[in-house]
Amino acid sequence: MDRWRSKKAVTVIVAAVAALAIGGGWMIMQRSNEEAPEVAADYAGHGGTFKNTLAEIDTPDPSVVYKDGFYYMTFTHNGADVMVMKSRTLDFRGAERKVVWYPPVDTMYSANLWAPEIQFLRGKWYIYFAADNGLNDNHRMYALEADTDDPMGSWTFRGPIADETNKWAIDGLALELNDKLYFVWSGWEGDVNIAQNTYIAPMRDPLTIQGPRVLLSKPELDWERAGGPPYINEGQAILKKNGRTFLFYSGAGSWTPFYSIGMLTLAAGADPLVPENWKKSQAPLLTMNDEAGVYGPGHNSFTTSPDGTEDWIVYHATSGISDGWNNRKARAQKVEWSADGMPSFEPAPSLDTAIAAPSGAGVFRAEHAVLEGGALTFEGIASSVETTAALLVHYTNESGAAVPAALSANGDDAGEATLPPTAAGETGYAYARVPLKEGANAIAIRAGGDGWRVTAIELPRYEAENAQAEGGALAETNPFATGWGVAKLPAGEEAAAIRFANVRVPVSGTYVVTAYVSNGSDAPARFRIRANGGDAAEVEAAPGERSRFAPVEARVKLAAGANDIVLDGASGPLTFDAIETTSRQ
Repeated sequence: MDRWRSKKAVTVIVAAVAALAIGGGWMIMQRSNEEAPEVAADYAGHGGTFKNTLAEIDTPDPSVVYKDGFYYMTFTHNGADVMVMKSRTLDFRGAERKVVWYPPVDTMYSANLWAPEIQFLRGKWYIYFAADNGLNDNHRMYALEADTDDPMGSWTFRGPIADETNKWAIDGLALELNDKLYFVWSGWEGDVNIAQNTYIAPMRDPLTIQGPRVLLSKPELDWERAGGPPYINEGQAILKKNGRTFLFYSGAGSWTPFYSIGMLTLAAGADPLVPENWKKSQAPLLTMNDEAGVYGPGHNSFTTSPDGTEDWIVYHATSGISDGWNNRKARAQKVEWSADGMPSFEPAPSLDTAIAAPSGAGVFRAEHAVLEGGALTFEGIASSVETTAALLVHYTNESGAAVPAALSANGDDAGEATLPPTAAGETGYAYARVPLKEGANAIAIRAGGDGWRVTAIELPRYEAENAQAEGGALAETNPFATGWGVAKLPAGEEAAAIRFANVRVPVSGTYVVTAYVSNGSDAPARFRIRANGGDAAEVEAAPGERSRFAPVEARVKLAAGANDIVLDGASGPLTFDAIETTSRQ
């Protein structure tokens, strides 16, 4: 267990607003009067849902790594350069973005930069990519090495990554297995574009192949050959679990909707350089889902949930059966594991499907913050607009007395959070509010003192556009929202609802649920807020300006762990930006 984590969940949670300062300020909470509240022993953050795609721009061939509190993504960025994106969550819409390397002109690697693969190997960051001089026949693999520990910093070109044949090669990455390195890539057997095969070779270090290439797979199955010739094995990716190694690849024409993801399995402890040690699955594991409008899912990578308990696949797909190489955007879903230790995937979901967020998403831990001057600064917290947001502070306080923890946002004072005492080994949770600017934000909080310390923060906010729209409700983009969009609830349609699934709280009780709603009509409109199918709280939204979202509160009973919160029964058309869960009453 991580040294910053508590030994068990909390029996103390702060509740009941005592004061709220202008500009986001703070809230003081007190103990609930409810007896013996249920505690979520496995609380890993406020949960929530997201929707594909992961970014609004085309992001073909996505490569994603999670490290030290951030996700990093590279992808084929117009084939012209190497871009890296950095995000606190798998939602890269508000991510920091930087082109970290431009190729020089008039070289063998000046054009058609494809499928950069970002990896952290033996204490350093590397990016492997394919490039040519404008002629596809000359595609070869190359490497960049980061000059610092920050992937958003500068990078140095380290030259080609080639075996002794130096044949056509793309989509390379390193496999680290039993303290040894191997390079895996897609290549031609000869010098003619007939088929792309999967090859592996031993490496001396992350920049040097040492030994002959070994053929692991040819595109010989019917599904691999769809849309060809040429026939395709490419987009290799590595997943490891319980001593077994899985090598995923994409087959069928990448320009067709048949592009799909297949798998080779290496037995535990087996030599990866022996082709017979790899077993090929006869059917693809992820393929187009015409009913959901998902075509050509492929060229994937794997990453983890922030708390390390889940594996996630990130792949690109299109929304049109005839899109070809256009409109390829990164998408994600959780890897499922069978009782016999084999991975599988649910059918690729539609863009309208709300997906439970990775476990631990949105929890910003102290070890991933900058500690300076007695304060923890959490950087890279994105907001699409200027707003204020609820803040949930995780802490331990064995001092025996309540302590104030000073807050600041982007260098400005934001009041303080009051942290009541906790029992030994338990975690407490205190709510506050902080102002956010448009773009990336830095939230700082006093780190600790005698007998107490802050262990994490999170923003328990759930964007309406990421909730499940049911009946006549719908989600759409909106530039005035805190996320990428809003959800609209029509009037008088009984089946219309906005369902916020996977809303998690650490302790059971009655919480304040705040809905941020716009009523652009001339009259008040009522709607209902209910949790877990229980009694509904009927509330009213006053008339106001379009896309100006006012808070409407209700007190709702929530169970420890996951909850469903539903907004429905609108008497007039309403637009929702988000909901927040705060103080347990």
